[in-house]
Amino acid sequence: MRVGEAWRVALGALRANRLRSGLTMLGVIIGVAAVVILVAIGTGTKRKVEQQVEGLGSNLLVVVPGRVEFGAAPAVSRLGMSDVEAVTRIVGDRNRVAASVASGETVRAGTRDMFTSVLGTLETSTNVFVRDVARGSYLTRTDVDTQRRVAVLGATVARNLYGDRDPVGQQINIAGVRFRVIAVFAPLGQSLGVDRDNEVHIPLTTAHRVFGTTRIDALAIRAPNRDTIDDLGKRIVTELSRRHPETEFSAVTQEQILGVLGDILGILTGVLAAIAGISLLVGGVGVSNIMLVSVRERTREIGLRKAVGARPRDIGTQFLLEAVLLTSLGGTIGMALGVGTSLLVSALSPIPAAITWWSLALAFGVSAAVGIIFGVVPAQRAGRLDPVVALRTE
Repeated sequence: MRVGEAWRVALGALRANRLRSGLTMLGVIIGVAAVVILVAIGTGTKRKVEQQVEGLGSNLLVVVPGRVEFGAAPAVSRLGMSDVEAVTRIVGDRNRVAASVASGETVRAGTRDMFTSVLGTLETSTNVFVRDVARGSYLTRTDVDTQRRVAVLGATVARNLYGDRDPVGQQINIAGVRFRVIAVFAPLGQSLGVDRDNEVHIPLTTAHRVFGTTRIDALAIRAPNRDTIDDLGKRIVTELSRRHPETEFSAVTQEQILGVLGDILGILTGVLAAIAGISLLVGGVGVSNIMLVSVRERTREIGLRKAVGARPRDIGTQFLLEAVLLTSLGGTIGMALGVGTSLLVSALSPIPAAITWWSLALAFGVSAAVGIIFGVVPAQRAGRLDPVVALRTE
């Protein structure tokens, strides 16, 4: 039997049982669509996280006490201003070094108040991290040196406390201490699960006095280029370890952060795709079942074909093509449904979704493979039927 004729006969068999064919394809359609949608969401999430990490600034190096790994207990910071000066001497440029101490505090303006994250920072913070100021001017070296009570508000804080009014020049109460607002950050949104607009920056030295501490939680350094970032991190860790032999320090680059997060998100995406693939397996069982039923219903037809010269291989190929055609059509419809749903989810919700060619190829390939795998047994059964017995079947 020629391949073209085999495809024509297969299409005719599917048209003759449209409802049954449609219900059989439904499992494959749902499975393929689920794979495409979940992989798109996983890939979109991964890309968004990568963009957020890269958006923090280029050639970024973060130094923290303790080990930066999953399951590691947080270490108590013993870093102080003298350590910032030591790191600055290694880097050779104060504008490339940022330090911070954080505390959750209630801030008030008039009758309005809210709980937010208050960060004590150096004036170099916007040089190390990518952060734009919408109104006013950021902290200065003088603000830090003289412990001025000035504050820079995130966009969410400014909106919640002042509404449509311009906060610059207004008074704000932080942890019971009055500050003057000198700037408002441009909206930034979520970054690694943290709302960057829901925070307030004040001078690091002022934060030490208000919070009653001298510690520094973390240091961030912007290396001159990517080639020197690893060596710079080793030198800084060596110096801090010498100054604090009882504490272990870690220097983490953007590539390392992206690598860890990428591995985790990649595993999650794979797990989601595997879970969605289970529905493809269920759809394949349905295809096999329907094809077995079709073999039984068309026994006389098979006997007649064999009687006029059709070989067992021709009969087996015919039923295998029907199974592959069922799953391929279902896979094509499922891909279209998955792509459309992914784009709709991305457009109408905050959930990111990114369509990748490999997910479409994988979904279609798996659906076609399901047709082949689950169509083999019915095809073999059809090919082995004895023509005399088949013709006698009522």
